[in-house]
Amino acid sequence: MIRHPFPTPSLLFGFLALFFAPPHSAQAGSGEWDRNEHAAVRLISAIEGTGERDALPLGLEFQLQPGWKIYWRTPGDAGFPPIPDWSPSANVSNVEMRWPRPDRFEIFDLETLGYKDEVVFPLTVIPETPGAPLQLAAKIPYLACSEVCIPYEANLSLNLPAGADTASPDAHLISRYDGAVPVPADQAGITFPQAGFDIKEDVITLQIQATSRVGFDQPDLIVEGPEGSYFHKPKVQLAAANDQAVFTVQGGGVKEDAMLADAITVTLWDGTRSVEAPVSLSTGLPFIASATNAPADSGLWTILGFALLGGLILNLMPCVLPVLSLKLLSVLSHGGSARRTVRVGFLASAAGILTAFLILGGALALMKQAGIAVGWGIQFQNPLFITVMILVVILFAANLMGLFQLRLPGSLSNYAANAGRGQKGLGGHFITGMFATLLATPCSAPFLGPAVGFALSRDTADILMVFTMLGLGLALPYLMIAALPGLVSFLPRPGNWMNKMKLVLSLALIGTAAWLLTVLDGIAGSELVTIIAAFTALILAVLLVRSKLPAARVARMAPLLVLLLAGSAVTAVTLKAPSPAPIRPASPDNWISFDETAIPALVGQGQVVFVDVTADWCITCLFNKKNVLEAEPVASLLASGNVTLMRADWTRPDPAIADYLNRHGRYGIPFNMIYGPGQPDGIALSEFLISGEVVEALDQAAGAKGLANADSFN
Repeated sequence: MIRHPFPTPSLLFGFLALFFAPPHSAQAGSGEWDRNEHAAVRLISAIEGTGERDALPLGLEFQLQPGWKIYWRTPGDAGFPPIPDWSPSANVSNVEMRWPRPDRFEIFDLETLGYKDEVVFPLTVIPETPGAPLQLAAKIPYLACSEVCIPYEANLSLNLPAGADTASPDAHLISRYDGAVPVPADQAGITFPQAGFDIKEDVITLQIQATSRVGFDQPDLIVEGPEGSYFHKPKVQLAAANDQAVFTVQGGGVKEDAMLADAITVTLWDGTRSVEAPVSLSTGLPFIASATNAPADSGLWTILGFALLGGLILNLMPCVLPVLSLKLLSVLSHGGSARRTVRVGFLASAAGILTAFLILGGALALMKQAGIAVGWGIQFQNPLFITVMILVVILFAANLMGLFQLRLPGSLSNYAANAGRGQKGLGGHFITGMFATLLATPCSAPFLGPAVGFALSRDTADILMVFTMLGLGLALPYLMIAALPGLVSFLPRPGNWMNKMKLVLSLALIGTAAWLLTVLDGIAGSELVTIIAAFTALILAVLLVRSKLPAARVARMAPLLVLLLAGSAVTAVTLKAPSPAPIRPASPDNWISFDETAIPALVGQGQVVFVDVTADWCITCLFNKKNVLEAEPVASLLASGNVTLMRADWTRPDPAIADYLNRHGRYGIPFNMIYGPGQPDGIALSEFLISGEVVEALDQAAGAKGLANADSFN
């Protein structure tokens, strides 16, 4: 057989690294730094012009030298917080400053609350005249502390001109810290049903019970009481199911009548969740020994079981059909092969699946550590990732057509060929396993959502454990055949009929590439889609010509193809670097764009609100839409006029939607919530919608009379 020289996939993918060179942009919408030896402070803006907004998103940024810190609004045993004086501002009627969740610091038996390294305080600025230029100016006294404390005063100013309110380079930074600001507890499904206190010899002991819909991991609590009071770090007891926590907090500084006069403020955080709520106290300690210190890992084994089942069921999801096609072809190619060949090939595919899941889990853990919103399938929000996936799918389709062979270089290729004498060596099986994982990620499955949500709210070790179990679940069919290779003997032996099967499967993969192009169009626009579509067609054309031409001529064409690939990558970066989602119309029908702040008012007017968090790349979302939301009886209820339909489009990154999912313990989509007079806090639906479940939830949300009689209260 004549081997035609052609750039290997590894060479092509090497040039794809050009995609990931971050674009550089000049800073705009930011004030000058006020610097000293230990800190730098400035004002920044999330927008480059005032537009016509009634409220403007700005921020107050501190950067601190290593070992130095500033203080939270309630600093603890020492210190004072930065309190800006905004009076020098122009065209400013009010400024609301929000406080991200602080860190705890302990030194010499003193405990303080504050920030180190960097913090941005999100600001909401209300202009006196919307649309006019604005100057935000402030004098900010603050205390920077290390082993010693030094008071400073920063004099800051930022000019925001009139004009379009396009996103500035600092928009993501402000949004990231805004996501760390505690939200009202009821929005995150956390309640504080009981709280009491006792005072003995001027020592105050508080006991506060908290409950959570999604369970606790390692919760912490800050108490802010009457003026003059102070409270230390709590002792925490978790119930066996991890859905309840009891915090025992000691402090002092005030008398009993002061504790009873006003509600205290509690700030609770657990992983990436942080909430705030007023809590009223009663006298006496409500919990003496009612909470148990059950091992926090008691729920972990259940979640690992969910992950295994979710990964297994993922094999049956519609988005995995192209991958199932590859699996089927792989099985058929082993008809009549030796048992060892079958076992080794399927073990290599399983190893590819597990490796891809570990890489995905590790990447999400790193993104979480960096403060970036994470979730299942979020890589499909990145046009560069989708572009790479399109090229990979096309290469797999070309491989099935016989236009070229997937080969590994050097000794590794020889080892793979010797170890697995089938249609392809171990390298091909391994790549198929990784490919299966990548194409599976835009799908959800029963048990998958709780497992991923639990993992992404925990630490890196738990994330990797859960993703390992997801990989094992997806790889179980491979592992079963590897353990029982005799099953292959029941399949037809290879023959000419397989060439037709390869053609059918290659067309299925080309269909997958076409679907990915439609996803890319929704994210990056038609210009990039046109370039990528033309380039993928060029790849297929060159590969087809290559199979008909002498090797020497193909060798001369190969560098041209590589240069075209690199040029396409650079063009993709130039045209469409990833950016936050613009405001997109929800759809041409009765759906409106997601606005969480409008939900309470709509519910107060007697409306039922149906929130659908979806994306163009989420195949499970499309399945729900076609088979439940647009089918009877649900479609008639949603179109009755008594339901406000809100669509949260997560096709592109959107911090508000990511925060909404996070507060409800979800890190992937689809996600649907139904609010109404009967369920003002909302009812969360399962990932795979069932008509009966949706109808029942709509009736519960509508209240006692049900949705069918909603006209009577509308």
